Amino acid sequence: MNTPLDQEPEDLRYAEYVLGVLDADARAAVEREIAADPHAAAEVARWQRCLLPMAEDIPATAPPAHVWTRIESALGMQQTTRRESTRPARVGWWSNLALWRGFAFGAAAVAAACIIALIVLPRATVTPAPAVAYMASTIMQTDGQVGWTATMDLAHARMVVVPAKPQSLPAGRAPELWLIPAGRKPIAVGMIAASGPTTLALDKALVAQLGPTAALAVSVEPPGGSPTGQPTGPVIAKGAIGAAAPGKPVAMLWNPANGRDHA
Repeated sequence: MNTPLDQEPEDLRYAEYVLGVLDADARAAVEREIAADPHAAAEVARWQRCLLPMAEDIPATAPPAHVWTRIESALGMQQTTRRESTRPARVGWWSNLALWRGFAFGAAAVAAACIIALIVLPRATVTPAPAVAYMASTIMQTDGQVGWTATMDLAHARMVVVPAKPQSLPAGRAPELWLIPAGRKPIAVGMIAASGPTTLALDKALVAQLGPTAALAVSVEPPGGSPTGQPTGPVIAKGAIGAAAPGKPVAMLWNPANGRDHA
C-alpha cells in the first residue's frame, strides 16, 4: 500500500471507520459521505482492502486473566474499578460505563497502531512464482514436415533441441538455431546437431524474451556459425513458442533404432 506520511486526517478517519472505532455520530457522518461522495466511498473501499485481510488468518483467542489486569493497570482502570466497587448498587457488565470507556480507549489505541504501521513500516516485497516452468516449440521445415522440437527449461535456463529425423545438409554446412522476438532481428542461440539432441545454455536476457510472441528458426550456416551475427544461409525451419504442460517438458526424442519419434 502506498500511504504517504502526510496522510490527510480525513483519510485516516475513513480508516478508523473501517476499523470500527468511531463513535455513533462520526460513523453516521462517514456513512452519509459514502452515500453522497464517490471519493469518500473509494477511500473507504481502499482502506477495507488494506485492513480487512489483516484479520482473516487471526484465530479468536481468549486472553489470560493476568493480561486484562496489566491492561487495566496501564490504562488506569484499576482505580476506577475500585471506586465502582464501593457503590451500593451492583451494575451489570452491559451497563458498566467504565468498561466500555476502557474498551473504546483500547480499541482506539489499537487502531492508531495499525494506521501508523501501515504508514511507516515498509511492505514486504512478494515475488510471484513463474507461471510457466517449460516452453516448447515444434520447428517446421519449409516442406511442412517437423524438422526439430525444442523444450525450454526456464528454471535451469537451458534448451534441448532434437531433430525429428537426421537432416541432410550440404557438405561444410551446419544448422544454427535463432530466436526471433516479435518485430526484432534474430538472436543467435547456438549451433545444433543435424542427427542428435543438443543441449544449449541460455543467458538471462534470452530467457526473458521467450514466449508466444517469439519464434525459433533454423538456418544453414558454416560449421562455426554465422560470421555476421545474422542468418547468412537459407532458413529451413521455423516454429512458434508455446507453454508446455506444468512440470512436463515435451521435447521429442528421435530413436535412431526405428527411425520414429517418441515422447
